[in-house]
Amino acid sequence: MMGRALERLADRATTGRPLRVALIGAGTFGTMILSQLGRLAGVQIVAIADRDGARAELAIVRAGLSTAPLVTRDVAELLDTDPEVVIEATGAPAAGIAHARMAIDHGCHVVMVNVEADVLGGPELARLAARADVIYSLAYGDQPALICELVDWARACGFRVVGAGKGTKYLPGYHEATPDTVWGHYGFTPEQVAAGGYNARMFTSFLDGTKSAIEMAAVANATGLVPPSNGLAFPPCGAHEIAERMIPVDDGGVLEHAGMVEVISSLQPDGTAVERDLRWGVYVTVAADSAYVAQCFRDYGLMTDATGNYAGLFRPSHLIGLETPVSVLAAGLIGEATGAPRGFVADVVAVAKRDLAAGQVLDGEGGFTVYGRVVPAAPGERRGLPIGLAHGVALRRAVGAGAVVGCDDVDGLQVPIEVSRSRGW
Repeated sequence: MMGRALERLADRATTGRPLRVALIGAGTFGTMILSQLGRLAGVQIVAIADRDGARAELAIVRAGLSTAPLVTRDVAELLDTDPEVVIEATGAPAAGIAHARMAIDHGCHVVMVNVEADVLGGPELARLAARADVIYSLAYGDQPALICELVDWARACGFRVVGAGKGTKYLPGYHEATPDTVWGHYGFTPEQVAAGGYNARMFTSFLDGTKSAIEMAAVANATGLVPPSNGLAFPPCGAHEIAERMIPVDDGGVLEHAGMVEVISSLQPDGTAVERDLRWGVYVTVAADSAYVAQCFRDYGLMTDATGNYAGLFRPSHLIGLETPVSVLAAGLIGEATGAPRGFVADVVAVAKRDLAAGQVLDGEGGFTVYGRVVPAAPGERRGLPIGLAHGVALRRAVGAGAVVGCDDVDGLQVPIEVSRSRGW
């Protein structure tokens, strides 16, 4: 795939027709993208939109761009520069959906870094993009797209995919983490936090399980693999144990059944480190389903379970925005996505971090009130409140700690049309 894209990129460079790219959201992820796109002859970064103009200017400096693009707060002005590919990297779900819709209506391909927006309304955005004959794609380098790549590879080889997911640092108590307590879990001092300019809400989302839930929902919606019935279990598992652990429970593993997503922890329940942990990586488990293929697994040194039928493969790391140019080139030059939702398979619902009283205003992802749990999509049943909509709405009744917040538990809920259509509401 990338060979064809690079050939076309070289042609763009030699003929003076660079691929025009615009970025919405100049945070850390966006800055990493800029740093690599700026190295590619045949790519022109035409505009950057961010609510904070100073942050966008700083991103340009940090990325070492030799030519300064337009900097604006206005996405409409960004689109007036006629980009071919728009990268949405804000992390705000409702805004991300609106920006993607604007880009699609403008005839632009969309690379969606904003997984929160994808999980909330991605299936509808992908449908709109297909109707407009443009590409809607997950961002390569982020773990969901890398997991999708492993799943696609396995299926293209003819293997049955048993499980897929990523690693993270997890303990059960992390679900109660808040921006006030998060730094102790990471071992950061106040001085380190101040010097690094770290975002407490972002780090809380990673720690309390919300980000893992969102990413696994994105993978489920793109691949058809399903989440556990009651949310991620985060079993401790080293890279060398994937083939033994990430298989159905009936065969000695931890999955409810074959064909699931799950996140593995780099910590044992007592807080000690897992040997050969996969905290920064992604994995897939596949089945041989024949004596001949099982023998091939052994002959070529794959890590298998005791039966030899299941094999685990993994990638030990990911480089987030440094790898996202792969998606930009794939979408803009050869019309392919590096992962995209096919339907509404999984949802991420808000769960109370503590006892919440009637009238409490929810503060969304990475906050003090709720965390996200991935569950199988069930549009016909009583709906859980999507974590992407659990911000700035007040509870009409009390919700106990650990309970799912329902859509009918809140007042003032506003649902974008793309969200309703994605979920069949």
